[in-house]
Amino acid sequence: MAGVLAMILAGGEGTRLQPLTVTRSKPSVPFGGSYRLIDFVLNNFVNSDFLRIYVLTQFKSQSLYLHMKKGWNLTGITGRFIDPIPAQMRMGKRWYDGTADAIYQNLGFVELSAPEHVCIFGSDHIYKMDIRQMVEYHKEKKAVLTVAAIRVPIAEASAFGVIEVDEEGRMIGFEEKPANPKCIPGEPDFALASMGNYVFETHTLFAELTADAENDNSSHDFSKDIIPDLFPRAPVYVYDYGQNRVEGEKTGVYWRDVGSIDTYWLAHMDLVADNPPFSLYNRKWPLHTYYPPLPPATFIDTPEHRANISHSLISAGCYIQGSTIERSVMGFRCNIASGTLLSESVLLGDVKIGEGCRIRRTIIDKHVEIAPGTVIGENREHDRDRFTVSEEGIVVVPKGARVGF
Repeated sequence: MAGVLAMILAGGEGTRLQPLTVTRSKPSVPFGGSYRLIDFVLNNFVNSDFLRIYVLTQFKSQSLYLHMKKGWNLTGITGRFIDPIPAQMRMGKRWYDGTADAIYQNLGFVELSAPEHVCIFGSDHIYKMDIRQMVEYHKEKKAVLTVAAIRVPIAEASAFGVIEVDEEGRMIGFEEKPANPKCIPGEPDFALASMGNYVFETHTLFAELTADAENDNSSHDFSKDIIPDLFPRAPVYVYDYGQNRVEGEKTGVYWRDVGSIDTYWLAHMDLVADNPPFSLYNRKWPLHTYYPPLPPATFIDTPEHRANISHSLISAGCYIQGSTIERSVMGFRCNIASGTLLSESVLLGDVKIGEGCRIRRTIIDKHVEIAPGTVIGENREHDRDRFTVSEEGIVVVPKGARVGF
């Protein structure tokens, strides 16, 4: 669809994901063994046949830039591009002040592309979405803006922008992170939450962002300023993500916000569940990323221990000797020595674990080496003395750590 331009917001600092975001931006955090968070929104656009994509970066963007250069480089095809755009500071020597300001500072790229519609999406959620269906809904409703929304339990709704709609799907109320969220009419246990994904008419986007930039009292944010100001005076509609259908997927939709250590870990546990709610194996909706040239994962028994792997995802280049690995996800080039137990854990890649270790409910960042006999995840107080431990007790070993030496 040549009339659509995608602008992906990928400049998030990701403070709630620290220490995973100490050296990288939130969208470049590894996920699912072989991927980065940015890959899921990029795959949604590519599989929807939208191939004019700008990715707006900001904080610690080098890791993201290299990943896109190696895995998402479109060259030689006229009118097709997936281009990262670092913060240009075209409006003065300052970073982006908010999501709306990020787009405002890059309106020149929108003008060059001359699209009819502009899709503005975030880059830090795990989900699949045929974006064509949302764009068609937007056109049918003759909306100036369409906001994607998902049903969430009322108890969790305070973490999101909560939307009210009329019978036609038009927005009649919007409140960002309300203390007392309003339920969906007739569904008292659920609220309608914004996914932070928008389809704009181009002329509306230009007009609203220009007016917002001139307002000194604005925080220059879509959910806090643009949407609350726009919906009372123009047709803003809400697209129910629950109605989206991706070929080859189960009925129902999956959407996981991975903005904290606990939700990031839970999303990985979804991948290794008995009946995973999110599949990496749908050939009709392939998940592209950058795959380094590595040998297949290798599993060998030792004289003392058999290799026993269950309900786990093991990436290429891993070498596992006589270890027990259960409900875990392992990135590229991990080496696990004999007699080690790894349970409900996530290894981001290039991790070396010595013999006889016990590691449970732990996230291990890249380039970590763990000494033989080390125990992690069994004594919360001891773990707090050495590592970051989340509210739910998930231990995070930071990038480059040498543990137990």
